[in-house]
Amino acid sequence: MGGGLLVAGTTSDAGKSVVTAGICRWLVRQGLKVAPFKGQNMSLNSFVTREGAEIGRAQAMQARAARVEPTALMNPVLLKPGSDRSSQVVLMGKPVGEMSARGYHGERQKELFEPVLACLEELRRTHDAVICEGAGSPAEINLRRTDIVNMGIARAARLPVVVVGDIDRGGVFAQFFGTTALLAPEDQRLVAGYLVNKFRGDVSLLEPGLAMLDGLTGRPTLGVLPYAHGLGIDEEDGLRVSLRGAVRESVVAPPHGADVLRVAVCAVPLMSNFTDVDALAAEPGVVVRFVDRPEELADADLVVVPGTRGTVKALAWLRERGLAAALARRAAEGRPILGVCGGFQVLGERIEDEVESRAGAVDGLGLLPVRVRFAREKTLARPVGEALGEPVEGYEIHHGVADVRGGEPFLDGCRTGAVWGTHWHGSLESDGFRRAFLREVAAAAGRRFVPAPDTSFDALREEQLDRLGDLIEEHADTDALLRLIEKGAPEGLPFVPPGAP
Repeated sequence: MGGGLLVAGTTSDAGKSVVTAGICRWLVRQGLKVAPFKGQNMSLNSFVTREGAEIGRAQAMQARAARVEPTALMNPVLLKPGSDRSSQVVLMGKPVGEMSARGYHGERQKELFEPVLACLEELRRTHDAVICEGAGSPAEINLRRTDIVNMGIARAARLPVVVVGDIDRGGVFAQFFGTTALLAPEDQRLVAGYLVNKFRGDVSLLEPGLAMLDGLTGRPTLGVLPYAHGLGIDEEDGLRVSLRGAVRESVVAPPHGADVLRVAVCAVPLMSNFTDVDALAAEPGVVVRFVDRPEELADADLVVVPGTRGTVKALAWLRERGLAAALARRAAEGRPILGVCGGFQVLGERIEDEVESRAGAVDGLGLLPVRVRFAREKTLARPVGEALGEPVEGYEIHHGVADVRGGEPFLDGCRTGAVWGTHWHGSLESDGFRRAFLREVAAAAGRRFVPAPDTSFDALREEQLDRLGDLIEEHADTDALLRLIEKGAPEGLPFVPPGAP
């Protein structure tokens, strides 16, 4: 049985995903066979494995960091929010229905515990080390009884736990202490140390606090990771473009041609797989921003309508905001628009939805000759094809079935004038196709933008994952991490009162 470690966090977005990826990359560089794992993930950014299973995009990124093929075992439960109170439940890569938060956190979640634990044990059987990511905080005491992703899985699998805290937000010492003190004694015995994330400044100024924390909890801080600008990884949720920071901060990557190219991404409700625009943001001279007002489209050379878990809701939002009218004006003027997945669907003539929104027949924006009918069975695929004379790979995650009734073929969708639509996520990661597409956009926009001939999105992604591995290797106590992975939490860790019952 291989070793393991759970990377928990004091809060959501404390850095669990990046630390997990960094540990995976560091370990695989030591010659170990490594796998990531997250028992339950809530995210609208997902990915399709080669066997046709849908998992969290972050776990696919961590698998890449570990240099292994992603599988459903790495994220057995994926929750895809459809509203503030309900989510689609994806089990072992396949949707099994919609469920309210109350319904899920009751008996249903308890039923999933054994399958989740079995997936972890299978990965541990076939790998030297499994690096698990928690969710939110392990100190969410209201959810502990049915927990299958934090201390519940750690206790069942006897995993040592390292807690990550984001010092850039402030209050990290209170977060570490409070997180530990709110855990039951049995859970506290597995919490072996802390990792400070996103530190700016002189570490020596932090050391007195770290010593006091050790004295109060009996647990060491196993590393202080510096704030790293421009780290590009696949986000779980939020409105950030993972490679945009790297491009904007670079002083060696000016536009290859005379002009920049401005891309506006409509920040539709329940936006999914917004990582599609990362590859655009990686191009020198391409500026990507999210927008929610029609006037913000005025100077955009390309507008992207991204995927969404609520196509009909996004359509209504575009109309309410005045963005639908702005998109129609752009199309009439021959100014470029790209719709991806749900964004492709809203650009069509008509949507029949008795599955996602149950709204029935709804008129689309009418910018593409497409009619969409929502099927109960979700399409999960990894298509390969050609467009604009270049090879393209992508992945599909959608209930909508498109009936294309005209226009020029474009991947599985179509093109009419300067409006393109496709169900394929990830197509812009294909370098040759992306460059050809941007040349078309620049020509239609009247910009003297020229794509750089040597930008490799794959190489950039590898470079970013190596940077994560470097952060662990250079700023964490790797000897201590290896001991935890191989031997588990040390005996005799002290109890921090009051603890949970």
